[in-house]
Formats: sequence, structure tokens, C-alpha cells
Amino acid sequence: MSQLHQRQGSLKIVDATKVAARGALFVTEARLRAMLKWIWLIISLAIANPVLYLVSIGLGVGAYIDKNTGGMGVDGVSYITFLAPALLATAAIQGAIDESVYPTLEGFKWDKTFFSMNATPISGNHIAMGVFYNSLIRVTFTAVIYWFVMLAFGVLESPRAWMAIFTAIMAGAAFGALMQALAGLLENENIFFTVLNRFVIMPLFLFSGTFYPLTNMPIFLQWIGWISPLWHATELGRWLTYGHEISSLMLYVHFIFLNTLLIVGVIASRRIFTRRLGK
Repeated sequence: MSQLHQRQGSLKIVDATKVAARGALFVTEARLRAMLKWIWLIISLAIANPVLYLVSIGLGVGAYIDKNTGGMGVDGVSYITFLAPALLATAAIQGAIDESVYPTLEGFKWDKTFFSMNATPISGNHIAMGVFYNSLIRVTFTAVIYWFVMLAFGVLESPRAWMAIFTAIMAGAAFGALMQALAGLLENENIFFTVLNRFVIMPLFLFSGTFYPLTNMPIFLQWIGWISPLWHATELGRWLTYGHEISSLMLYVHFIFLNTLLIVGVIASRRIFTRRLGK
């Protein structure tokens, strides 16, 4: 009975060793069940957002740009083809934020469910990874749906375009892990969302080469793109979907940058969650 733990009032005997070994998966399951309550809203947004953006900006603004460039568009392709990979990466990052920041604040501050979980053999490491895994599920779902919408719009010109799903997931995972760590530090979120939206999300969206090549910006603003996971994922996405020219060195830089952010974010989240929960 040393490895068995029975909760008071429970009809089940819980194997503490099993819980400790699979704690992150149990947390993932709990978060996934909570996310599934909103599944139709998530599906609707996953389909509606790419359609609205691609129609309004890709086709609407794009028709004007293509006309005024003599049909050359941007980067040698139609504007909607140029724009779509950036929107794919943006959607993945936004999905990661939704499933990392809000659940973290809910668990630590709003409902304090993380402290209840932590009273069991589930540790701070398990909770951090469970939230991250669930965020990864949301990001993957969003990226796949967005990619198929891009396919329907006919903006995928390369046979390796399907690999853009994975670069978008990489960007979402990297940024989501960092935001999860940041949210884990918050004791008071009064102005957090205002700062996040106005000084993080909006600059990344506008200054990461989303709507035009980053090189078109003044050099003193280009650094915003250089440190943005969105720009790195967008460059990779454009390379994969229509053959945007990237040097071998920059390919390595993009992949190393995104993976470094991911590793730093995951490690930071685990440490912050463990320290805050004291276990």
C-alpha cells in the first residue's frame, strides 16, 4: 500500500506513482476537456479568421497592389500568396497565447486550480508541461485548418508547402511558452492585457514583415522583426509555400532562433510554476 494513495471520500484508489509519472498528461487532459467546451467557437474562429483576412486584405488590398505592380505583386508572387504564410504563423501564435496565458492566470489567480492539482502527486513541472501540451494541440489544430483554407484559395505554389504547418506550429509553441512563463510571474494582471496587445502583439503583427518585406522598413525599425518569432516563421513559411529566396545561413538562423525561444520558454515555465507552487 506504500505506492497507493486513497483520497478521502473517493471510491477509487489512486496510484501515486502512476500520477507522478503521467502528471503532465493528466493536466493536458483536464485542460483539453475545458477547451472542448468552446470547441465550436474555436472551430468557427479557425475557419472564419483566415477567410476574412485572405478575402479582405489578400484579395481586396491585394488586387490594388497587384494592379499597380504590373501583375508582379510582391516578392514575385501575387499579394495574397505573399501574405498568406504570415497570416498562418500569426494565427498559430494567437492560438498559443489563448491557450497559455489565460489558463495560467486562471490556474494561479482566478480559480486557483493549480494549487488544488499541486496538492496531489502532480508537481509544478507537470502542470507547466500539461498547459504547454494543450496549447500545442490548439496551435496544431489552428495551423492545419488555416493551411487547408490557404489551399482552397490556391496560394500554395510549392509541393513542400505542407511543411509550413510545422514552422507555424514552431512559432506558436515558442511564443506560447514564453507567454506562459510571463503569465506565471504575474501576481496582478490589471494592465497586462493592455500592455500585451498594444506593445507586444500589435508591433509584432505590424513590424514583422507581415504585410510587406521587412527590408522595406527603415533600418532602425527592422530589429523588431529580427527578434520576432513571427518574422522568422513567416520567412520560413514563404520559402516553403512559394519558394521565397533565403540563404542557407538564414535558414539555420530562423530554425535556431525559434527552437531557442521554445527551449528557453519551456524551461522558464517549469521553473516559475515549480517555484510559485512550492513543489
